[in-house]
Amino acid sequence: MFWLIESKMDSKEESAELKKGCPNTSLLLAICAACIGGTFQYGYNISIINSPTKSVQNFINQTWLERYEENISEHYLTLLWSSIVSIFTIGGFIGATIGGTLAIKFGRKGTLMMNNAFALLAALLMGLSYPTGLFELLIIGRFFTGVNAGIGICVQPLYLGEIAPRALRGAMAMGTSIFITGGILTGQVIGLKELLGKEEYWPILLSTTCIPAFLQLLILPWFPESPRYLLIDRGDDIGCGTAMKQLHGTDNFDHEREDMERERISAMGIKPQKPWELFMDRSFRWQVLTIILINVAQQLNGINAIYFYTDYVFEEAGIPEVNIPYVTVGTGACECLTALTCGMLIESLGRKVLIIGGYTLMAFWCICFTLTLTFQGAGPWIPYLSMGCVFAFILSFGLGPGGVTNILITELFTQTTRPAAYMIGGSVNWLSFFFIGMAFPFIVTKLQQYCFLVFLVVCVLVAVYIFLVVPETKNKTFLEIQTEFQSGEKRKASKADPGLRTTLLLTPL
Repeated sequence: MFWLIESKMDSKEESAELKKGCPNTSLLLAICAACIGGTFQYGYNISIINSPTKSVQNFINQTWLERYEENISEHYLTLLWSSIVSIFTIGGFIGATIGGTLAIKFGRKGTLMMNNAFALLAALLMGLSYPTGLFELLIIGRFFTGVNAGIGICVQPLYLGEIAPRALRGAMAMGTSIFITGGILTGQVIGLKELLGKEEYWPILLSTTCIPAFLQLLILPWFPESPRYLLIDRGDDIGCGTAMKQLHGTDNFDHEREDMERERISAMGIKPQKPWELFMDRSFRWQVLTIILINVAQQLNGINAIYFYTDYVFEEAGIPEVNIPYVTVGTGACECLTALTCGMLIESLGRKVLIIGGYTLMAFWCICFTLTLTFQGAGPWIPYLSMGCVFAFILSFGLGPGGVTNILITELFTQTTRPAAYMIGGSVNWLSFFFIGMAFPFIVTKLQQYCFLVFLVVCVLVAVYIFLVVPETKNKTFLEIQTEFQSGEKRKASKADPGLRTTLLLTPL
């Protein structure tokens, strides 16, 4: 009872602290330093490959002609280009499977620093492909950019979630989503013909992935390792105190230190779990199922379909083909804006409201977009409704699933299970990314605009699952969230077994 009162008082104090003002400047800079070489790279390398499509295909054809004195077949050219694009997801999957292990062995910050080697190697290989006449270097380079992105999207949210104070954990962890969308937008802008989008600049364009890597190598060393990692994984009390003073200021980390101490005591004698061990642990089965479902849904919710239809919708609306890349930049800016909005709202509205609301709105826009595409020729104003649906769907995604998914993975697990959870979630995300990349063209060809009805079902089912199963995690410690999940399981078990229910009722409070 006293612990409960103390916990409520702590939550009130944390909430009051949140209302007072902004987080420590050092904390904000640490987040920027982690993100610029982390999830920024993920978003950047997703979008940067779109602009030089024709230029790279011309280079492959020219190289093939010089080697074999004949033009490459259309089928083989498509296969090579698809390999250059899709090998990124294979690299990402491998990066996600090793990211958690590296984070345990070398620390969160240490792994982020080491990860830049993959980005620098990728930039070198892709930059050398044109002067050496080896298009194979593009495939290898894209593979390494995928490994870099896979490790970054696994380890960076881990770092952000552990360095942020409880009352600001959601807002600070939104750095993951903000920098992904910022990377996508930056890639779209740099790929314009006025900058590096001209045909002769494509090797430089693909090599620019080295710039965020250099920036992180210069900036991140000035900031500390995750205090939670230092205290719980390494037992470094002095290092933890020093890190917290730098990140939170000298007077603002007492409550955080108490939370860490409780978690350290609960984790004493427990080694960090491997992914397969986490799968076998029945006490975490609902958390594991949750992260699998939300990561699958993040790729299969229709956002990729919206981007696929974007050019078609803009053409039907009468936008000249030469201007479509600029309107596409508008979609990137729209998603970036919603990530920032989600960051401002997440601590007031909570995680659950935003993600359920986001999926519900996406389901609604799936219906609207299906109707507008079906009746595209019914009137000159219908294409503009389709454009509105595109932007509304992107806004809904960024406001909910795009921003909250990674935060939930951080908050649903404790220190000993969190790296394994990110490995599972990241692997599922990348496999889903690969699947949708391979299967999506066939889905669109067969179902055409009715493919959005499939995505409608996905959005509704995930929203219902989160409403029924996932608790609100705002302003709760990691131990409190874990206890709430386990309490939910006990309540379900007690309903199924009256004898157990009697035992629970007789347990002293």
